[in-house]
Amino acid sequence: MTSSSKANSSTEARDPREELPDHLGALRAFALSLTRNSASADDLVQDTIVKAWSNIEKFERGTNLRAWLFTILRNTFYSDRRKRKREVADPEGIHAASLYEKPAHDGRLAMNDFVEAFDQLSPEHREVLTLVGASGFSYEEAAGMMGVAVGTVKSRANRARARLAEMLGLAEGEDILSGEDRNSLAVMGKSGVAAA
Repeated sequence: MTSSSKANSSTEARDPREELPDHLGALRAFALSLTRNSASADDLVQDTIVKAWSNIEKFERGTNLRAWLFTILRNTFYSDRRKRKREVADPEGIHAASLYEKPAHDGRLAMNDFVEAFDQLSPEHREVLTLVGASGFSYEEAAGMMGVAVGTVKSRANRARARLAEMLGLAEGEDILSGEDRNSLAVMGKSGVAAA
């Protein structure tokens, strides 16, 4: 057995549980976009990791582990939401305002304006923009995670972007931040790169 075939077999034999820590940051960002509350997001990520760990045998090796984890997180969020019949809110926006530092640029849109507008979107629109825009999943991957048709994802993303542009008072084709804020641009679909 050559050294390259040994390396390939050890990569293939790697337990997906070993990769879970690699996805914590992305899971937390997605959880925050859904819950809008840091403590709730942390709980949601913890529940997701416990479920993934407990059901790791259901993960199909060779497929996208991050997409599988995002699907578990999303399903957990909506299951809990249905059980509670209400969302945990941050009506004064105190916590949401503390999550971001004001950007150090003179662009047309300050980050807190973007966050304020993003918070006004429906959970479905925040979800699709987070998956397709900020997290860099394809429409097809997002459709699989959300359990809807690809056309539905495209439609929701388009409507969500249009609604954000409307709330921010942007004309069609107008630059959001003159290329200075990668995360906002990714969510709005003006960037080809996923947000970090």
